[in-house]
Amino acid sequence: MQVSQGAALLTLVLWVLCSPALSTEGKRKLQIGVKKWVDNCPIKSRKGDVLHMHYTGKLEDGTEFDSSLTCDQPFVFTLGTGQVIKGWDQGLLGMCEGEKRKLVIPSELGYGDRGAPPEIPGGATLIFEVELLKIERRQEL
Repeated sequence: MQVSQGAALLTLVLWVLCSPALSTEGKRKLQIGVKKWVDNCPIKSRKGDVLHMHYTGKLEDGTEFDSSLTCDQPFVFTLGTGQVIKGWDQGLLGMCEGEKRKLVIPSELGYGDRGAPPEIPGGATLIFEVELLKIERRQEL
């Protein structure tokens, strides 16, 4: 009888540790990998800079959902102002012109539980290959 109680307790402990509701899934972090370093980097991207980027976005299964390369038109936005997903606002800080990065963005820093149907399902981790083409820095007053 003690063996079955021990097995039941072990099963309960494993269930609690593996339960999605109690796991640390909501605390996953942004992963940033540098794919191409730049030797000469006079300025690094910071909040308020206008960035010109090329990117390709994929889901974890490799399905491509968007790319600036297909139309050969860079994506232009202001960093750190909420114009893009949080994973970009955080993952593109400190970049140099010409640098390439790979960003693995948990859903909490992407489109969350709602996703961006039909291309991006809710809860999706996003993988972006990005290249910073140009930084426009506004002169401080």
